[in-house]
Amino acid sequence: MDHPLPRFALSRLPVSRDGFPPGLLDTVIDWGLYVQGVRRPQVPFDTARELARAGEGFVWVGVHAPNMRQLAQLGGIFGLHPLAVEDAGNPTQRPKLEHYGDVSFLSMRTLAYLERDVRQDGGDVVETGSVTVFTGETFVLTVRNGRHAPMTDLRRSLEARPQHLALGPSAVLHAVTDKVVDDYLSVVDAVHEDIDEIEADVFASRAPTDIERIYQLKRDVIEMKRLVTALARPVHELAERPLAPVHPQIREYFRDVGDHLERVREQVQSFDELLFSILQAGLARLSVAENEDMRKISAWVAIAAVPTMIAAIYGMNFRYMPELEQAWGYPAALTVMALICAALYRGFRRSGWL
Repeated sequence: MDHPLPRFALSRLPVSRDGFPPGLLDTVIDWGLYVQGVRRPQVPFDTARELARAGEGFVWVGVHAPNMRQLAQLGGIFGLHPLAVEDAGNPTQRPKLEHYGDVSFLSMRTLAYLERDVRQDGGDVVETGSVTVFTGETFVLTVRNGRHAPMTDLRRSLEARPQHLALGPSAVLHAVTDKVVDDYLSVVDAVHEDIDEIEADVFASRAPTDIERIYQLKRDVIEMKRLVTALARPVHELAERPLAPVHPQIREYFRDVGDHLERVREQVQSFDELLFSILQAGLARLSVAENEDMRKISAWVAIAAVPTMIAAIYGMNFRYMPELEQAWGYPAALTVMALICAALYRGFRRSGWL
């Protein structure tokens, strides 16, 4: 179904020698014409489109971080629905699958684990991006936002499997989805190591509890849980529902992707529950530590109160007070202070307050 955006229609824009409007050249990472799964020598883009429309394979265009004007140009070139173009420009778009005539639109969120040397203090442990795949009978358009999930290696891997790529644009759709889910698995493994480390720190005998780190990781796990759960429905639909843009053989591969995604979902769910328990244990430990500190402070205050009280009594400067005229009065007062303080210290030590 053709939904051109007239203001940016290709016919009204100057084109480069590759057939792209000049404004798109800085966002197109790679593109190619594939016939029977084999990439053909580079020809002008408009020529490749005509060959694809004539039944000579399909074109695959990959773009990175386009602005809305560039997306509108791509929408005019491929006849994309304006609503789908708008969603592709939203890097926080919730994962979903929609169909506009003979064009399918799949939006996914990417995940990447940030190592400690590049992670800001109190910042995210897991960084998100987005990948949007437009699939038609004669084209595939992948739109990537964010630093992660590059498609260059994926394209080379697919080009090394011409029999699979010969199944058409849906083979690219599956490969991109599979890569996104495989990245989820890598992130889950890295997060698992972080959780094991945090758990060991929380239950160590004297290690300080980093509640901020636990909370940050739990927040990222909740975000992962939300994204993974939202993607499950589109993947299930691609695996089970006959769709025009999806080759029947490709549906079998989507079932495998669904299995991997379910594994990720189960692990993320267990992480969420485990982090909740760790957070509660960490807070309880902090509370116990604070109580111990308060008991120590109270014990020392009680010990210091005895000599303070005696010294205050004998510092009132009354004329008639016991032992003022005795030579042993001063050392006797000091001795009494020391004995009472020693007795209190011993009692607090026995009770575990000191």
